[in-house]
Order: sequence, then structure tokens, then C-alpha cells
Amino acid sequence: MRVSRYANAGVNINDVAKIHSLLARKFTKSFDHRRRRFGQVVGGIGHYAGLIDIGGDRLLAIHVDGVGTKVLVAQMVDKGYESIGVDCVAMCANDLICLGSEPLCLVDYIALKHADEALVDQLAKGLLRGAEEARMAVVGGETAIVPDMIRGVGRNGFDIAATGLGLVNRDRVIDGSKLNEGDAIVGVTSSGVHSNGLSLARKSLFSKFAADDTIDGFDRSLGEELLVPTRIYVKPVLEIIRRYEVNGLAHITGGAFSKLTRIGRKARKGFKLDRMPRSQPIFQLIQKTSRVNKKEMYRTFNMGIGFCVCAPKNDAENIIELFEKNKMKSQIVGTVIKNPGVYLGSLRLDNGT
Repeated sequence: MRVSRYANAGVNINDVAKIHSLLARKFTKSFDHRRRRFGQVVGGIGHYAGLIDIGGDRLLAIHVDGVGTKVLVAQMVDKGYESIGVDCVAMCANDLICLGSEPLCLVDYIALKHADEALVDQLAKGLLRGAEEARMAVVGGETAIVPDMIRGVGRNGFDIAATGLGLVNRDRVIDGSKLNEGDAIVGVTSSGVHSNGLSLARKSLFSKFAADDTIDGFDRSLGEELLVPTRIYVKPVLEIIRRYEVNGLAHITGGAFSKLTRIGRKARKGFKLDRMPRSQPIFQLIQKTSRVNKKEMYRTFNMGIGFCVCAPKNDAENIIELFEKNKMKSQIVGTVIKNPGVYLGSLRLDNGT
């Protein structure tokens, strides 16, 4: 059996999926702790965020995430720490909106190799910048000095994560259950690699180039290109779901386009990606240096599309226009289909193969 190059870089997507399944089975048992309506889990585990009944018409959405090994790139070049803070917010906020919830607030966790006020100041600036864009409040957090746990690269070893909360009306939850065959899939451009697949990107790119190299076709160094912060889609997506019928929302993160199965599960629908744009130069460079196949690229990276909106075809152009007003390019990249799975031409991207 072929072992993927992402697995060789230390991340086996299939093994990660097994861990997710294991945790979901175990954690579901904890739902019995909340037998009363207030605090009950709604919808189970496996979507982009958990939903909790808080009484009345509202549900609480909760999500936790980090930035992954992108922090190592910042440590390598000893810059870009502010962008890492933005990434941390984006990874929470973009997932929260996938259920139709409005992000409210977050708390962060920063683990440090040693106390470094200047580093934390830059991370905090990024958290605040991202929070402003996502319209969230940073209401607290935790900082830990753990030199025996955090090694990092160079002097500034650290890791960062956050937990975000959102609110959604019970009758406005978007969980994919209303997906219809023929719905258009509108893909919104990413700002680059975002915060996923960096283990593979680092191993392949830095085996051939230095982080401060400027490569033909790029207007900044390789390290700076990888550190472009994750685009935050909160503002236009919330406006879109207020104005139009939206049947599914997907943040293209870990697992990339195979992540669409999260929103296709309830309606037992699939996704045909037959109008994808040409990938951005950074992904072409990663594929060239790593020599991974097309399927693995689209299961690892966003390939230039960071978010997907599934809606009736009649609303697709209006949705594209609204993204354009928010200075985000988008286009129809595919169609919702009857057969479950995620298909890119003859390739099936989810675990159905």
C-alpha cells in the first residue's frame, strides 16, 4: 500500500480520522451528564462546532482550534507573529460560521518556551486584529511557561490555540440537512496556504529553499508567503445567510475538500467539484517540490479556495456579487449531487476510496 508523502511528513490523514472517530464515540457518553434541556448537546459531534441548548430560541456554538506547525515557520524567520494571532482567531471564527452562528468571543492559550513579553505582544496584536475582523471579543485566556514541553525553533518556541463561542437561532442552524441536488457550490478564494498542511509544505519546500529565499513568481520571501494570515470570512458569510437561502457552509481546513463530507452527511448528498480554478503559485510550488499527486494535494491544501457556500443556483450570482463587495473573489466551483462523496473529476477525495 502506498504511504502518502503527507504521512511521511508526519501527518497521516486516515489515522487522524480514526482518532476523531475514537474521541467522538467516547465523548458522546458524556452527553448523559446533561439530561435537562438547558445544557443539552444538539446535533452531536462531527460538524464544525458543537451546539448546546441554552434555552429559548438560541443555541450556543463552541469550537477550539490552533494554528499547527505554521508557528514553526514564524519561529524560523523570527517574524510574522502578529499574523499567527490572526490565524488563531480565523481558525475558530471561520468554523463557527459554518453552522450559521455569529461568533461572539474567544479565550486563548499561549504556551511558551520561556517568558517573552515582546513575542506575546505581537501575538496579542494579531489576536486583536483578527477579533476586530471577526467581530469577536477576546475575554481572557491562559499563558503557560513550559520549557520541558515546548522546544520550537530558535529562541522563540511557543504554541497557541483558542476556544471560540457563537450564537445561532435554533431555526437558523445550517448543518447541511437541507442540501439539495443541484445546489451550486460557491468557492471563495483563500489568501494562500492558511493554517493547514504546513507539515508537508515545510518538509518539501525547506528541503530545497531557505525561508528567506525569494522565488521567481513571488513578490515576497518563501517564509513570508507561508505566513500570510488565514482569510476571515465572517462578515460576508453572515450577511449572505441573512439575505439568501444557504444550505451548507464549509471552511476548507484540515482534510481540505474531503471536509465537505461534514455538511453532506445528514442529507446524504455529495459534491462534484468540476469548475475549480487554477491553483495559486504557492500550491504549484509545493506540488512540484513534494511530488505528491493531485488527490493528495486536494485532501491536504485549500488549493486557493478557503470557504464554500452551497446554495440554490438562482442565488449563486448574488452571493458572488456580495463577496465581491467585501473584496473577496469567488466563483461557482461545483454542484451538490445525489451520490455521497467528494469528487474532483475521476478522483474521489473523501475516504470512500
